[in-house]
Amino acid sequence: MADNYLEYKFEEFQKKTAGKKPTASLSTLLRRNRSYRGYDKSCVVTEAQLRRIVEVCTKVPSGRNQQVLRFKLLTKTTGSDRMQGLYKLGGALPELHLPFPGTEPEAFIILCSSVEPDKWVHMDVGIAAQSMLLKATEMGLGGICIGAFNRNALVDTFALPCEPVLVLAIGKPAEKIELVPVHAGAPLKYYRENGTHFVPKIVTDDLIL
Repeated sequence: MADNYLEYKFEEFQKKTAGKKPTASLSTLLRRNRSYRGYDKSCVVTEAQLRRIVEVCTKVPSGRNQQVLRFKLLTKTTGSDRMQGLYKLGGALPELHLPFPGTEPEAFIILCSSVEPDKWVHMDVGIAAQSMLLKATEMGLGGICIGAFNRNALVDTFALPCEPVLVLAIGKPAEKIELVPVHAGAPLKYYRENGTHFVPKIVTDDLIL
């Protein structure tokens, strides 16, 4: 092998990738993928963008490969305004009445199950939700998993043929969120100080048995 072989291959790689936007690492995407409760309304999320986010579910694992999840896409042009009042955010900070006026999400993905939810369905919901939010983050957007929603009103309002099991809000984040490393046993309730949202996360050493 020539002495400069590796150097040549690296230069060849640099030429191929020149001018291309660098791809964010998984670690970076995970750090940016936070639970956002406030959004920039000047950024209008389209149905095409929501379809790109849902598309990841054609590639992720599924318990027993049942693939029972179905998705309702809502944007400003397809009735997302009817979501207002059907869900709650910021349960640990009720005094703030989140989201703040003017920062409400305007795009949603309703995850539904075409079978009676069981442990396999819940497994799929977790995999799908995390994967979709990572895709949204990669696209320069953000979101949040919403478990506090009015199930019956959701079914009636959007004529859902399947059981809603989770709602994702999607938009351009308008909040600053920082992770705070803590040890096991420390308080884990998220909190806000000077406009920044802080989220305690247990350090690696304390997670390992």
